[in-house]
Amino acid sequence: MKIFKELSKKLNNNAKKASNQGMIKPIDVDFDLSKNEFLDSLSKHALKLYEKQTDIKNFTKLVLSDPENLSHNDRVSELLKSGVKDPLDKEQLSNLSNNQKLLRDLGLID
Repeated sequence: MKIFKELSKKLNNNAKKASNQGMIKPIDVDFDLSKNEFLDSLSKHALKLYEKQTDIKNFTKLVLSDPENLSHNDRVSELLKSGVKDPLDKEQLSNLSNNQKLLRDLGLID
């Protein structure tokens, strides 16, 4: 969260410098645009990695919240009794592995 706050401050400070009552101080202008573009893309990449890491931590916390809770097994058995197809059935897995739309969406084929 700290990285996100620092990135937010940086972006806000850049916006404030750019719109200083219509006047720009020449000393505040960074003329090396390639450096700015590189740092901005690096910051965006770092933010995406941070968000991914946070998502993984939150998911792990959710999954491991109560390992003794086995209510999901009851729900699965109720679904199977009501006519929902078992996704781990060999025939269903075969259908998924041959599903062109799914493979295209996953980026596995062109």
